[in-house]
Amino acid sequence: MNTMFYVVCIVAIVLAANTVQQYLKLRHRKEDRNTLADEAQAQLNALEERIRVLERIVTENKFDLREEINKL
Repeated sequence: MNTMFYVVCIVAIVLAANTVQQYLKLRHRKEDRNTLADEAQAQLNALEERIRVLERIVTENKFDLREEINKL
């Protein structure tokens, strides 16, 4: 076997290893994005629930009575 064959083999191995490395990095980034999206959705759901509670408190009759008392 001549040296050109070995050079081509080494280049092919390096390129294949680089491609695999890039693929694994991309896959890892996608998993991170999914995790961040899940966390953001959980925070959004928690905030929506808090807003519902605040709306319920503000629309209660007792809240209106307290406001009128405080105005006096």
